[in-house]
Amino acid sequence: MRIYGQRAQVPGSVIIDGCSGYCKFGWSKYACPSGRSATFLEFGNIESPMYARLRHFFGTIYSRMQVKPSTQPIVLSIPICHYDDTDSAKASRRQLKDAIHTVLFDMNVPAVCAVNQATLALFAARRTSGIVVNIGFQVTSVVPILNGKVTRKVGVEVIGLGALKLTGYLKELMQQNNINFESLYTVRTLKENLCYVAADYKTELLKDTRASMEVPAVGWFTLSKERFQTGEILFQPRIGGVSAMGLHQAVALCMDHCHAAELTCDDTWFKTIVLSRGTACLPGLAERLEKELHETLSPSLANGLRVIPPPHGPDTAWFGAKFISNLSTFPGTWCIRKKQFRRKSRANIMW
Repeated sequence: MRIYGQRAQVPGSVIIDGCSGYCKFGWSKYACPSGRSATFLEFGNIESPMYARLRHFFGTIYSRMQVKPSTQPIVLSIPICHYDDTDSAKASRRQLKDAIHTVLFDMNVPAVCAVNQATLALFAARRTSGIVVNIGFQVTSVVPILNGKVTRKVGVEVIGLGALKLTGYLKELMQQNNINFESLYTVRTLKENLCYVAADYKTELLKDTRASMEVPAVGWFTLSKERFQTGEILFQPRIGGVSAMGLHQAVALCMDHCHAAELTCDDTWFKTIVLSRGTACLPGLAERLEKELHETLSPSLANGLRVIPPPHGPDTAWFGAKFISNLSTFPGTWCIRKKQFRRKSRANIMW
């Protein structure tokens, strides 16, 4: 009874949503993440890490959670790994392998469940099939997922802009309009609280869209057209100096590929589109994307289309991991242990 009582006090598994912009960590039995950190500022780009950087990252998280790594399994959110033979794809697989090796052998974690951020976001929306638009720190990925697995046959569309570019573009707009600020923290705070996506960009330009807010310990700021011009580069990247497809074009292309692939007799599985990460929480984004898709796609593909905002805001992937870790089958087949890791490594199995 004493042993059982001690076990019952453990608040589930450790969850680390370690994306390159901001990291969320906590216990699976808790209602929300217990801590956050600005990953890029504190640890550098953990999606392109040196081994020592990874050890420092995981060591710091466990220290803040005040828990021994060897006591509980961990659910780890990871970026999308591409499975072609390009140098970048090989590098991403190597980085995933390094991350799992770090927690299993350096941190002595008993078991690791590593799931990509897009799949976790879909699980958080209580779905196993659909398309996830993952607006990350540096890139945006449009990921088709069927029955809980990324459909490699269809492929992932990647746009070379993310949250960092939006923050940088707002900074440029503020400088052009002589709005003084001290740091990117101020710009990011304004982006998260004042910016939105216009339903119709040209119509919005004719409106008075001024709004003000106070940034703690910095002062008051007033933005006008910058509020919706920032998010517009997701649909018109060229106005931000980016040579890339618009978000709606990338999603439409992904849907076309899903339809052409005929992976299942149900041709509606890819018509549910789930938005994920912090930038995806911009007000009006889901509605604008759905509107643009209806105008871009053929009527047959657009029929039944639905765009879902992040179900749990910026913490959507974390909640997807929480969902997995609370399943009766967890850890079971969800996790990998040291012996399995060694076997996969020797066999050179793709990650």
